[in-house]
Amino acid sequence: MQDRNLVIAGSGVAGLSAAVYAARADLDPLVLEGDEPGGQLTLTTDVENYLGFPEGVGGTELVQRGKAQARQFGATFQRGSIESVELGQTHKTLSLSTGEQIRTAALIVATGASARWVGAENEAELMGYGVSTCATCDGAFHRGDDVLVVGGGDSAMEEALFLAKFADSVTVVHRREELRASEIMAARVRDLEDISIRWNTELQTIHGSQDEGVTGATLVSHPDGHPTEKAAESVASERVDVGGVFYGIGHTPNTGFLDGTAVARDEDGYVRTETDETGRVTTETTVEGVFAAGDVADPTYRQAITAAGTGSMAALDAEAYLDTLDQTERLAEDAPA
Repeated sequence: MQDRNLVIAGSGVAGLSAAVYAARADLDPLVLEGDEPGGQLTLTTDVENYLGFPEGVGGTELVQRGKAQARQFGATFQRGSIESVELGQTHKTLSLSTGEQIRTAALIVATGASARWVGAENEAELMGYGVSTCATCDGAFHRGDDVLVVGGGDSAMEEALFLAKFADSVTVVHRREELRASEIMAARVRDLEDISIRWNTELQTIHGSQDEGVTGATLVSHPDGHPTEKAAESVASERVDVGGVFYGIGHTPNTGFLDGTAVARDEDGYVRTETDETGRVTTETTVEGVFAAGDVADPTYRQAITAAGTGSMAALDAEAYLDTLDQTERLAEDAPA
């Protein structure tokens, strides 16, 4: 059993920002990197909207810089994801995928949210090379392109509306004959001439390479919808020329390890954070000593810059919490006095 005063679960921008602030405060944080170190940002080849990088920066490079910065101030890193937790009144026990257990006085949950993928052929190879799960992040790279948006809910409509500012044309690919989106979002999409909808259609294959980017896609359709579930001979197939493919079928917050705990989450699994006695937003959860930062608690913005901001907030909130504990409640000798 390893004892710590502060564990940060997740090594994306939120977790790294929390690690920098916590390490500078001499909290000696341990960062659990999880199964996908760096989070969603590592799927983005270029980041142009992160403050301080006017020429842009690679997603992986930005993560590596953040990790080096956190290490420079004394944060330590360990591979392994949390499989389950026991959240006591002061001490929290984390059971890892490695079989190890860690006991900590405070926990920052920064495990992010994973975008849902379609399962189309070549999507993994081309993710970040013309295939994207974030129009706000990557839409500006597709000025003048014809692009596809896959999905039929509000997320897909938001992606399509944003992309219409840059792309020559936007085609929404939906496997049914009616949208799941709210009426107001659907109406906004229908009102734009640059956006069209392909009903009863699904994305089967994405064409291109990491050198060329996305060059086209194969779509399949069936009059009754859900074409990939139909017999192959009854399905129509068509190849279209596009320069980008965007997935708008939602995200899944990585909070399964909190099942059975008192940490409140919304109906989609996102962690709920609390306000203080003055009504100001905090990163505190419904369990004392547990904090949440980044996309795991943010179904709305999902940007690197907002994740970094809440990461720093979580570290400051955790520091304030640790300051309230007496020595018997801390688990490491170097805890703040």
